[in-house]
Amino acid sequence: MMRLLYSVLLAASVLLVQPLTASAASIVARVDLSTQTMTVSHHGHVKYRWKVSTARQGKVTPVGSWKAKWLSRNHRSSRYNNAPMPYSIFYNGNYAVHGTYSIKRLGRPASAGCIRLHPDNAAVLFRMAQREGLSNVRIVVQR
Repeated sequence: MMRLLYSVLLAASVLLVQPLTASAASIVARVDLSTQTMTVSHHGHVKYRWKVSTARQGKVTPVGSWKAKWLSRNHRSSRYNNAPMPYSIFYNGNYAVHGTYSIKRLGRPASAGCIRLHPDNAAVLFRMAQREGLSNVRIVVQR
């Protein structure tokens, strides 16, 4: 009986801690794949809501929660013909939030897997990440 109670309490604590992990960061960029939008919160207060483009058919934007890993102001893709990726915030291997010049595609799936933003919005998020520090930036992707 104690083992069952312990298992239930452990499972409940895992479920309760997951949302706290995202909110512990001072900046949370939450991407909703179904609406192709990003909501940026700073210290728990919504600051911005922007259109994004995520993975087109046949490609994947992974779902989950990650701490930002590294920044690259003028990044070029080594995988996709040297494509420009301004204001890149890398969060999961080769996946990044970055600006795009294909702004007409924002609001619908169009990328190879990264999260694309209008370059002006990407610059705002990039500067916030620089100011707060990468350990205080969380990227959350959900369906």
